[in-house]
Amino acid sequence: MTGPKRPESFRDRLWAEISPTMERPKSPLNLRIALAAFGLIVTATLAALAALADWALAAAILSVIAAFSIGNLATLIYIRSKRGGSHSLFE
Repeated sequence: MTGPKRPESFRDRLWAEISPTMERPKSPLNLRIALAAFGLIVTATLAALAALADWALAAAILSVIAAFSIGNLATLIYIRSKRGGSHSLFE
């Protein structure tokens, strides 16, 4: 009869002591994608509204934040495609 697999690295040993299942938690990558998409939609909408209201500085700042959101979203989608798995939001 074999017991549970022994942890090899320091991080694995740490999680073996902390976690009752002896498993490391998975990254909530799909949740991060959903939050990044929400941030992109909100900042892009606010940037458009600020531009329509002739608030140039606010529109510029929100546009820069939206551009960073696009980069963040693209990076997260790339990581998810490399990792594989399902497309469930709560995996």
